[in-house]
Amino acid sequence: MTQQEKGKLYLVPAPLDFGCEAQAPLQNALPLGTLQTAAGITHWICENAKSARAYLKRIDAVAPLAAPLQAQNIQELPREVHKKGDHTGHFDARPLLTAALEGHDVGLLSEAGMPAVADPGSSVVRAAHELGLVVVPLTGPVSLLLALAASGLNGQNFAFVGYLPQDAGERQARIRELEALALKSGQTQLFIETPYRNAALLQALVQTLQHNTRLAVARGLTLASAHVRSETVKSWRAAKPQATTDERLPAVFAIGR
Repeated sequence: MTQQEKGKLYLVPAPLDFGCEAQAPLQNALPLGTLQTAAGITHWICENAKSARAYLKRIDAVAPLAAPLQAQNIQELPREVHKKGDHTGHFDARPLLTAALEGHDVGLLSEAGMPAVADPGSSVVRAAHELGLVVVPLTGPVSLLLALAASGLNGQNFAFVGYLPQDAGERQARIRELEALALKSGQTQLFIETPYRNAALLQALVQTLQHNTRLAVARGLTLASAHVRSETVKSWRAAKPQATTDERLPAVFAIGR
């Protein structure tokens, strides 16, 4: 089979309002071209089939789907991929792309934002390249880049480090390690947390970081309630930071010079 006869793997971004009470209109966060391309796909790989169908229903209201929801072929990534991640190369995703080898375009979805960026999906992208499939990333919101751009921190040298440890002692040590790296190299350090632990993480950051270190928190990006605050830790301490986070909204944290 030639490459032209194979389907493509489309990386389809999702809105950043997953789990939020309020949802932003899709056309406010994603280009019409992305929504139209997604509407033409009938085979999907996702984290959760239920939320994938909910997203497809929202797309259908803007760009009619090529097949009814009941006829969409939706496969879920294994649960262990969600828990441990799939960026290490230990999961073989090639069987999930059988439809693409048969000529069907396949869409890869995460719960929010761009799949394979701060979310599962890397294994599927690697498998697509191994199988000789064309990989097409579609345009849409990526919370990490939106937060970085709005932070005023170094956008020329930055790193995303995932989640910080939940144990208080380990988390404090990791915060100090990342701060030392940021202050020495100038590299902005970005990380995330489960929304209901946002307040605890912010409190730990404000208590642990040096007073001249700059801390940025971007929450609810692309929503009407979006808020970005970027100040020195000294200013955060003066403003009772625990009152500035909404535990229902996803947030991106960043530290730097």
